Amino acid sequence: MNVSDKAEIGQSGLMVSRLGLGGAPLAGLFQGVSAEQASDTIERYLDHGLYFFDTAPLYGSGLSETRLGGVLSRRDRDSFVLASKVGRLLVPDPDRPNDLWSEDLPPLRATYDYSYDGIMQSIEESLERLGLDRIDILHIHDPDDHYEEAMSGAHKALVKLRNEGVIKAFGAGMNQWEMLARFAREGDFDCFLLAGRYTLVDHSGLAELLPLCEERRISIIVGGPYNSGILAVGAVEGATFNYQPAPREIMERVSRIEAVCARHGVPLKAAALQFPLAHPAVAAIIPGGRSRDEVDENCLMVSHEVPPVFWDDLRTEGLVPDAAPTPA
Repeated sequence: MNVSDKAEIGQSGLMVSRLGLGGAPLAGLFQGVSAEQASDTIERYLDHGLYFFDTAPLYGSGLSETRLGGVLSRRDRDSFVLASKVGRLLVPDPDRPNDLWSEDLPPLRATYDYSYDGIMQSIEESLERLGLDRIDILHIHDPDDHYEEAMSGAHKALVKLRNEGVIKAFGAGMNQWEMLARFAREGDFDCFLLAGRYTLVDHSGLAELLPLCEERRISIIVGGPYNSGILAVGAVEGATFNYQPAPREIMERVSRIEAVCARHGVPLKAAALQFPLAHPAVAAIIPGGRSRDEVDENCLMVSHEVPPVFWDDLRTEGLVPDAAPTPA
């Protein structure tokens, strides 16, 4: 695909670049990122003509939103599309644990709140951190154990805001596909952020969720297309899958994929980014980025020419399901 390709979110009329920028690494997820480096990363992404950003209050206790806003607030507001999330409020806690983030974070702790009032408060606080007057897409964030509250509170609030034109689209962002399928059947959503469940090595969202979303014109935004690392670094010691050490069966599967990549001279990263984009339900992918080089590489990998026979071989070896569309 061309790195400048665009897609519509649901039936909202909102167009996004198919290669988005995930904002968690900008706040120092697992590896330190200075404020200057974060700004440079965002600017580099914009230099490529791309304009779809994803963030959340949870990412670095608001630091991701603050750093994105520091750059985007100086831009024409109509020149980019911004997605953030609701369902967690940040409350003061000077003793908060800091197990995932490498930066010095604000003394705030995330607490679940999917109530109508909690959603409204979350949006107001996000806008203050961003220094912006609006957010385009809002996702209900990780409501795994809060389905009823998410529907009675968050869904109700977001429908109202969309109907009033305050936001252009809304969805839910999760690391599972099952509850997203329930949301698709019972709610009124424009999109879902599906993290890690439709990738080159994990196809679990394919059989039920993606056809359902295609039928109902709910766009899928694929988060974690590298499955937290293994599809970027390969089946090497220390590789992670779902933010944990990769299990043996995943290591073996990725190793087999790498062998096909080697036969055809295809970078694993190129295959990992291009595979989910071939499904008609998928509007965009949002790999994270913490440097100019990572942004440049993601752009290069998305546009890398992959021969059709590569995908045929993956399918023949049982590494890609027969039902999964491929770029060829």
